[in-house]
Amino acid sequence: MSYGQRAILPLSLTTQGPAYPPSELMDEHGRFIVIGRVFEQRQGEVVSAWKEAIVSARSPLPPFGEFAAYEIVRALAAADDDLVLHTLPLPLPCNNYPMLFAPEQLAEASVVSRRSLPLHAAHIPDLRPGDGRKVTEPITLGRWRRASGEVVITIAGDGRSASFEFAFAGLIPDSLYTVMALREHDLDPRGPTRPGPLGVPNVCIADASGNATYRARMPNPFPRRDAPGANRIVNVILLWMSAQTSHGGAIGLHGLGGDIHAQLKLSSLLTDFETRD
Repeated sequence: MSYGQRAILPLSLTTQGPAYPPSELMDEHGRFIVIGRVFEQRQGEVVSAWKEAIVSARSPLPPFGEFAAYEIVRALAAADDDLVLHTLPLPLPCNNYPMLFAPEQLAEASVVSRRSLPLHAAHIPDLRPGDGRKVTEPITLGRWRRASGEVVITIAGDGRSASFEFAFAGLIPDSLYTVMALREHDLDPRGPTRPGPLGVPNVCIADASGNATYRARMPNPFPRRDAPGANRIVNVILLWMSAQTSHGGAIGLHGLGGDIHAQLKLSSLLTDFETRD
């Protein structure tokens, strides 16, 4: 893409961040509800395809950067739209991602213990009964599915930055969301970098109808891959914040379904853009 041009990209529904944990949402029985890449064994190889399934939390857990077939309970069916969505418990099950998401705010995140909770009753720090929690009704898979969105990416005329403008519909009403930037080395097993926000502050609030907008201008988000220290943005992800809290330069305290839950993301990586210092 040349400097000054723009692209409009649709966002896809998901429940998945990286491959492990298999999903950032569970049902009441502690099983992962997966809309994303499902790993299966076929003819002696582990392959993946975009599918919808219920996956056991007892699925084999390979080392970070490797993949094993999920223990699939069954495919999702139309009746599953009535499933009430839950957070993941802490410590996170079926997790091999060696990442501390908020080192200044919660360096001891790995020792926190918390049971899985329905999204509408998820842990919110310091919340008191009279403080007026806005989301009070169970959030079902069918409600989650209503989300849609798109992002307009515009490369600045001088090539030194790019703007990201989002429009969302069908979100969980009256909810705090975070927009995350996934970078090329965030999932690199040789030395993963910490996933971060797409701009700071990086939050938007869905209105009573589930609509929201968000915009950010990022400095040199798509450097040449051979540039020193290059770590390109390769995806942008909308996260429902079950803790209803923003964390500055961190996307959450626990990540991966503990307090953030991916709902929309690009279905393919951003590979055709280029910016410069």
